[in-house]
Amino acid sequence: MSLSNTLKRIVNIKFNFLSKAVGDTSFNLLDVGAGNRSASKTMAVFPLCNYYGLDMDRNTDYGDNDFKLMKDFYELDLTKLDYSSIPDAFFDYINMAHVIEHLHNGDLVLPLLLKKLKSGGHFYIEYPGHKSTTLPSMYGTLNFKDDPTHVRVYSVRELKPIFEANGCEVISSGMRRNWFYILALPLRMLLSIIQLGKLRGNLFWDLLGFAEYLYVKKK
Repeated sequence: MSLSNTLKRIVNIKFNFLSKAVGDTSFNLLDVGAGNRSASKTMAVFPLCNYYGLDMDRNTDYGDNDFKLMKDFYELDLTKLDYSSIPDAFFDYINMAHVIEHLHNGDLVLPLLLKKLKSGGHFYIEYPGHKSTTLPSMYGTLNFKDDPTHVRVYSVRELKPIFEANGCEVISSGMRRNWFYILALPLRMLLSIIQLGKLRGNLFWDLLGFAEYLYVKKK
């Protein structure tokens, strides 16, 4: 593995949890909310990944290469609760980062997605927590309401019992704190100003406690 990919597994929170779960083995990944060229980014770091994407549409910053890398792509509306096109007990890992806050019935979505996870598989979910509702408004989203497509605030306290009731053990949970991002904040702020001419709200997520997460294992 290249030094660059090793660093990405350490620094990127999603990749860090994924690396803990699968190491360098071949695995089936369901990426819920697969936009922003996630397939290309993931496959570059985890070449043995069998990548399956799920999204409401195909237009959230996907490149042609993303779809070529995917084993399959499920284009569906999670809120309708029909996931019959997705195989049960098939995935080793499900990633669901910054999706559930866009769903009014995420508490009903999670049990159905967990049916798609193998026994012994892992699930990572991340979302803006209650703290995000108290933060100032900023370009790039720092306050929950900065994104008009956010519809519901979730919490570890609400989601943990859902996972446990559906045969999962919560390995870790809480407020997301990436200390590398925090320590590198001055440099990241400078780069944002150079590239965009302004600061992005997500630069401050880890410092100010914007997001929460749960990392669970299905028994």
